[in-house]
Amino acid sequence: MAGESIEINDNELKKFEAEGAAPLPVPNQQGYVEHDAARIWYATYGSGLPVILLHGGLGHSGNWGYQVPALVKTGYRAILIDSRGHGHSTRDTRPYSYELMASDVLAVMDALQLQNVGIVGWSDGACIAMILAKEAPARIAGVFFFACNMDPSGVKQFKPGPVVNRCFSRHRKDYAQLSRTPGKFKAFVEAVSLMMKTQPNYTARDLAQIRVPVVIVQSERDEFIKPDHAEYLARSIPNAEFILLQGVSHFAPLQRPDQFNTAMLTFLGRVFAI
Repeated sequence: MAGESIEINDNELKKFEAEGAAPLPVPNQQGYVEHDAARIWYATYGSGLPVILLHGGLGHSGNWGYQVPALVKTGYRAILIDSRGHGHSTRDTRPYSYELMASDVLAVMDALQLQNVGIVGWSDGACIAMILAKEAPARIAGVFFFACNMDPSGVKQFKPGPVVNRCFSRHRKDYAQLSRTPGKFKAFVEAVSLMMKTQPNYTARDLAQIRVPVVIVQSERDEFIKPDHAEYLARSIPNAEFILLQGVSHFAPLQRPDQFNTAMLTFLGRVFAI
């Protein structure tokens, strides 16, 4: 199966910049869901208990190339969704918002008749996952919340560096290849960046209302998220667990897939009691 080997050490993202993540397997099903003036792309892989993977800002579902085979091999049904305006999905002229993108995920869940899913969220995808946990708890089995903030105070002051620059370079190439508006990458970055600077705005009271199982996963070298913010999230969400991934950064699913996948599969095993 494509991408099944996960013995990768790409801490500097040189492989990712040059090649992207591992190629995705052939999907069981893929298509678009028309929702709220956008076409939202999805694909499914394998069979079994459903797990939705939500990618980070400026990226796309292909960034999960090392995680999908691990999920399928373990007996899960992996579902990928390109966020509104990202990857294959389109958008309208409204500003980006995490709440709107969360509603897109629910629309895909409705189309696929998914009632109780695990969600693995990375960066912006984790914001979306947490919103779903609060707003649609009956449909969310648990959230693996990786490398994300739930209010703007949790973000470090941005400092460009080689690893971030290589990721950005890959995103630029992928956008040109996948997007319906390939020449508008600069405007895309500006619009998504505005959302990131001003959203989400969850308070401790909001976090305390989340009742689904949650694990807060923070990397030792995350370039964007303050460590104390991740710890605050774990304290504020009832019964949340905190995991620190050693030796990796905001891009752990690409840098050390085996380490990331072990944490992900352990959490999902507990959530689904398998």
